[in-house]
Amino acid sequence: MPNYKYTAKNADGQTISETTEAFDKNSLIQTLQSKEYFILKIEEIQAPTASESSEKLERGSPKKKFAHRKVKLQDQLTFARQLCTLLESGITLLRSLEVVVDQIESEQLYKILSDVTRDVEQGSALSEALAKYPKTFNQFWISLVEVGEASGTMPRVLDKLAFYLEQQAIFRSTITSAIMYPAVLFVICMGAVAFFALFVGPRFEGIFTQMGVQLPLITRVLLTSFRIFKTNFLQIVLVIGIGVFILRKWTKTKPGRLQKEHVFYSMPVMGKVYKLIIVERFASQMAILVDTGVPILQALDITERLVDNLTCGKVIRDIKESVRQGELLVAPMQRSRFFPSMALQMILVGEETGELSKMLKHVADFYQDTVSTIMKRFGTLIEPFMLVFMGAVIGVIVLAMFLPMFNIATLGGGGRAH
Repeated sequence: MPNYKYTAKNADGQTISETTEAFDKNSLIQTLQSKEYFILKIEEIQAPTASESSEKLERGSPKKKFAHRKVKLQDQLTFARQLCTLLESGITLLRSLEVVVDQIESEQLYKILSDVTRDVEQGSALSEALAKYPKTFNQFWISLVEVGEASGTMPRVLDKLAFYLEQQAIFRSTITSAIMYPAVLFVICMGAVAFFALFVGPRFEGIFTQMGVQLPLITRVLLTSFRIFKTNFLQIVLVIGIGVFILRKWTKTKPGRLQKEHVFYSMPVMGKVYKLIIVERFASQMAILVDTGVPILQALDITERLVDNLTCGKVIRDIKESVRQGELLVAPMQRSRFFPSMALQMILVGEETGELSKMLKHVADFYQDTVSTIMKRFGTLIEPFMLVFMGAVIGVIVLAMFLPMFNIATLGGGGRAH
């Protein structure tokens, strides 16, 4: 209800000035007259807009501090979950957005949602406001929000979206954890080799030269390698840097991406894992889109753009054309030979029973569990291998450096005995 400020005189002749809420000006006049007030002045007080309140808050309080600058998956998850909770509680969309913006820890997302709140306040639909920021809120987000707006089930849609983001966050964390430890060990190993090559090796070489000792083959090879590495260190770093830069640029082109995907798919064990990750992504996105009421062709179109894989994108494009011509989803999927047999059987059951979204969700869950299990086993197996590898590399370097010392001590000891 709007706020009004009035000035009136009561029956005793006292002047009263107060602020109160009322449905409209006429109802307030009737209320005051019933109290035998003589009205002198009534004016409506305009409530400050969200942007004005934000500006006032920024002027009157210390600058908001953020945990990080960029938008992370966790930030999107928090936004979806909090907005869902507030809307379920019966709070209006605009007020919910104002509350959520205050909780944001990403500087970039804070600015985006402040603009989104302003657009919604000015009459834009939430989907329209979010669509202005496609790098943060992709077509998957926009389509789901549009469904929520059209059906009046925004909290339900946001709840499903939040659940999807939670699953993806857990899935990514599992894969990252399995890869991170071996990667750290490898970097440490390479760092140790570089340290020996740049600092330790040259000192030992100087000592051996002064002593004029005959060096074993392993020591000569290692010292020569260290000398070449140290002499051409900047050139090596520059060549590697340029090579990585060119490779990254090339893999962003269509032929480069296709070649990279072909290499990944052809890898012995990791190729299977990579393919299952793509299948899981397809199934999970399709499941939530179909479940929220997005038409199957539109769902395929959105998934094609979001799957981020050209090989699978072409497969989805072919599936979409077949479905448009009246075929069931599973037939063109089977012809593509891209999807595993189990996924096809589950999707077939889903189409036959009318529970496609449910079966797609089962497919996504199954391959999430499968990939997580493989990655955990990979981490368990690779850890001892990396430790042995590190031990072998460091052991060879130490042996090569100290073997001449042992020879000198042996020869020296033999001479004294003689």
